[in-house]
Amino acid sequence: MLNAICSKKELSLCRYYSCISDIINAPEVLRLKEITHHISTTRFQHCLNVSYHGYLICRCLRLDARSAARAGPLHDLFYYDRHEYNSCRKKNQPSHSRRHSDIALINARKLTDVNPKEYDMIVKHMWPVTAAFPKYTETYIITLVDKYCAVLEFCLPKFRKIIRKTGG
Repeated sequence: MLNAICSKKELSLCRYYSCISDIINAPEVLRLKEITHHISTTRFQHCLNVSYHGYLICRCLRLDARSAARAGPLHDLFYYDRHEYNSCRKKNQPSHSRRHSDIALINARKLTDVNPKEYDMIVKHMWPVTAAFPKYTETYIITLVDKYCAVLEFCLPKFRKIIRKTGG
């Protein structure tokens, strides 16, 4: 069952799924289910959240929703532990925040063809940490959705715990 945070839809049954069906079940993407991300979720779930919510916003604004949906599962397609990387990095080595999008792009290109918008969304989703400005409106959307999803993934489990304790 595929569900995005704050959505009750079964994603494999809606139009969105046709945009990602060729990549979402690839072993390289499924491997992300084994990696914790933003404390309370997996990297796979985070990528799915970004993909679906980016798709919805772009579709609503009549932008390239398909490219946004496809960039979502690919934008964090890396396998190392970011905390371990940052704690062991050398003086002139880039931080995880600057480096991982380039690695995700390399991995994405091994998996599928990446169009120019998807390329921009993957490489620049950490803007303004990355120096180059996004080229497309869709990239700004994915960048903001990435941050929005990270906040939800971090905060929702804490809110649910508080609500359970207060009996709300």
